[in-house]
Amino acid sequence: MSERTPQRVKITDTSLRDAHQSLFATRMRTEDMIPILEKLDEVGYHSLEMWGGATFDACMRFLNEDPWERLSEVRKRIKKTKLQMLLRGQNILGYRNYPDDVVTGFVQKMIERGIDIIRVFDALNDVRNMEKAIEVAKKEGAHVQGTICYTISPVHDIPLFVRVGRELVELGVDSICIKDMAGLISPYMAYELVAALKKELDVPIQLHCHYTSGMASMAYLKAIEAGCDVVDTASSPLALGTSQPPVESLVAALKGTPWDTGLDLSLLSEIANYWKEIKPKYDQFAEQSSGVDTNVLEYQIPGGMISNLASQLKQANALDKYEACLAEVPRVRAELGYPPLVTPTSQIVGTQAVFNVVMGERYKVVPKEVKNYVLGYYGRPPGEIDPEIKKKIIGDEEPITCRPADLLEPMLEKARQEIGRYAEKEEDILSYCLFPQVAEKFLKERAIRKSGVDFALLEEQDKEKDSPFTYHPV
Repeated sequence: MSERTPQRVKITDTSLRDAHQSLFATRMRTEDMIPILEKLDEVGYHSLEMWGGATFDACMRFLNEDPWERLSEVRKRIKKTKLQMLLRGQNILGYRNYPDDVVTGFVQKMIERGIDIIRVFDALNDVRNMEKAIEVAKKEGAHVQGTICYTISPVHDIPLFVRVGRELVELGVDSICIKDMAGLISPYMAYELVAALKKELDVPIQLHCHYTSGMASMAYLKAIEAGCDVVDTASSPLALGTSQPPVESLVAALKGTPWDTGLDLSLLSEIANYWKEIKPKYDQFAEQSSGVDTNVLEYQIPGGMISNLASQLKQANALDKYEACLAEVPRVRAELGYPPLVTPTSQIVGTQAVFNVVMGERYKVVPKEVKNYVLGYYGRPPGEIDPEIKKKIIGDEEPITCRPADLLEPMLEKARQEIGRYAEKEEDILSYCLFPQVAEKFLKERAIRKSGVDFALLEEQDKEKDSPFTYHPV
């Protein structure tokens, strides 16, 4: 291994998105972000990750906030720093593939609203599922970051990750992110992978790690030695646990070295003090401690997936089967071709594992999402699906081989007919496409608050007119 010429390391701050998504179930309100935005803008961060992931759904579902307005409010106050978001490729911000017209409209609107950098990933590292989002974002002038989801399995190795990176660069991405969503990457693997990507690809490389296993800060140091250009951190009160490494520690560690970030520790301390004051408001949502969970190295389960498993078992009155479910997850994952465990495949694998354990017979119950995964509707599995399991799940049906979105009908016009009465802007139609039930409730309640019109009366009027305003799954 040859050392690369050292260079100043850039930092993306995740406090406004992934940090509170990981630690506080995505419950942070916009009103608690606004007071600290101007100071965040003064730090000199490479970017602020503040939108995307689960925040879009959570804004409407739990906070009664419009995620589009959050983006506008943050953009108004951030003058110097680039705003970044996380997009699930053809899944956009939902849990399944959406048609190209929705992907196109969504990407155009979020860039128009102020997003500068779009990190695009696919749970299966199937580049076909990232093509449309990359194409539209490039056309709209955004910085597009192609993503490699890092995981460990017999089929995932450095040559595979480099191949994915090369395919993304050929699509025109401006940079590459290694997304270590479960905190699995070891320091020396981080060095090897970054070095391999830097050797093969002529674009900046960014590393995104969760602290879950306790290795993330060490992985960052080794990645930086290998030439990593940017790393993701969070302000210390929102760091560690299932979140990212703390920014202050990394800035201090690199100070005076050729990789010195140039960031002001005293300003970072002021920002941390603000988050310390805010943090207790969200303690009720904090399911994960700030400690280290080395079980992730055995089960490879991201923090959010662990809480989902516990929730599912609680609903089934089967919390006593928690350990059995944890052990079942890697078994199911292997049988399904080793998908990386990130949204939505983490939910697909996790739910099947729960059914296998709770029902007392493996694959006795198979959710529709698992069948669709085996049929190829989520994309191409990284490895071969176990033939016996495949037969159990889909019988003699043949999986598709085309890009999944090629089979989807356009959705925007139908959605406009269904929810148009309550839409104030095109963004409302897009919200409804992604989360029809959640957005419908949010948009109706907003309209009633503003107009004072009785909800029941509107429903009766719709029935009398036989109008298109009835909910249809989209």
